[in-house]
Amino acid sequence: MIDRDGYRPNVGIILCNTKNEVFWGKRIRQHSWQFPQGGIKHGETPEQAMYRELMEEVGLAPQHVKILGRTREWLRYEVPPNWVRREWSTHYKGQKQIWFLLRLVGRDCDVSLRASDHPEFDAWRWNHYWVPLNSVIEFKREVYRQALQELSRFLHAPPKQEHEIRSMTG
Repeated sequence: MIDRDGYRPNVGIILCNTKNEVFWGKRIRQHSWQFPQGGIKHGETPEQAMYRELMEEVGLAPQHVKILGRTREWLRYEVPPNWVRREWSTHYKGQKQIWFLLRLVGRDCDVSLRASDHPEFDAWRWNHYWVPLNSVIEFKREVYRQALQELSRFLHAPPKQEHEIRSMTG
């Protein structure tokens, strides 16, 4: 599903542990590292897509994580023409992403890179929140920087008071 501007809707996931280190996955048979991400299917909300991608790529279920925040707007990156699938080439420009910041409330051993028949990663590690972006493919680096910057405010935010939560939901 590509929008009229040529961008495919997608979600990105920044998963952190209690030390605010982030999950960093090594692309299968490649020397590049990235955060989990994936397309939003027709009829899915970004949150539903995030939970599906989290299970497919990292093997974590909703009870293993807590949502700390998400980006306010879509973040976009363009994909170089030589990376574009042939069937998309006439209209496709890149990805537009909603990014989620999650806290792992489960254990490291709950992570399973083989939860799907088509694994994305063959290794993973925890890394400092301000992960060195030079190990990310070049055309995604600016979106990663924007997502990390926008979502960093949720890492040390004080817990919301009950009256604040009520005003946000009602």
